[in-house]
Amino acid sequence: MLIEEMTVEECREVLTRASLARLACEMDGQPYVVPVNLAYDGSDLFGFATMGYKIDCMRANPLVCVEIDDIKSQRKWTSVVVFGTYEELPDIPEHETTREHAYELLQRRAMWWEPASVSVANLDYPKSFAPIFYRIRIDGMTGRRASPDRVEVDSAQSTKPASRLSRLLERVFTN
Repeated sequence: MLIEEMTVEECREVLTRASLARLACEMDGQPYVVPVNLAYDGSDLFGFATMGYKIDCMRANPLVCVEIDDIKSQRKWTSVVVFGTYEELPDIPEHETTREHAYELLQRRAMWWEPASVSVANLDYPKSFAPIFYRIRIDGMTGRRASPDRVEVDSAQSTKPASRLSRLLERVFTN
């Protein structure tokens, strides 16, 4: 398997296509990672949530990290890591245009609102249904891409008769 560094432009392309990401935040020295739906506008990431631990963490420490994967197989994948700063977009005139922009971007994705608005049975943390739009200002990003190396490609294309199981495993690991 070959693992290559991606350019910033290649990372941006992955962000443009992605909607599901993993958001890492931290409070009081305790890391917290959670899946989120995000939208990228070419410079920033935008998300939507309701009040909960994730928002508490980002309010306490606005430095966050976002990880996005595009996995085709165990040997063919792309991973982008974004370092950024959380900025809440409260429902006030000062943020109206940016909130509308976030809404327009997010609504292009199916069910973008559902994870944040589905009721969670957690008696210690009752959910508020007040929508919280936020922006993650990107401070930097990095990406890696894996692909089969030449030996793997050559062996997958060999003319040696393969068992049914071998052919199935080849398809799984080369797609």
